[in-house]
Amino acid sequence: MKHGDELSFDDDGRPVLITRAAQPYEEQHRQRVRKYLTLMSFRVPALILAALAYGVWHNGLISLAIIVVSIPLPWIAVLIANDRPPRRAEEPRRYRSARRIPLFPTAERPAIEGAPGEAPQQDADGFGGDVPR
Repeated sequence: MKHGDELSFDDDGRPVLITRAAQPYEEQHRQRVRKYLTLMSFRVPALILAALAYGVWHNGLISLAIIVVSIPLPWIAVLIANDRPPRRAEEPRRYRSARRIPLFPTAERPAIEGAPGEAPQQDADGFGGDVPR
């Protein structure tokens, strides 16, 4: 049997195939949960450390600094836990717009469209019927 560049054998003679396949979703999820729990596990010890620092040094600024550092930990943990690997170039883009709407209206496409060929209605005072006064 001929072996390719990507196919090799480990010490026990079992074939080892290294692919470029993405990690399974379950494994990615497990890693993100582990990162979240690791970051959140620093929160409670930080609060306990702040209480101990106040008890030892009777300095509220040290305790307040420790608490301030621990405040963004949940936000950071959620951001990291919800992060996914970057999209590969081969992954298809799923959203397909039926028509492209320009950011700024042009003369060909006014901002407010009426029925084709219909002139705007005006009252006796010169304002349109739906304009609030």
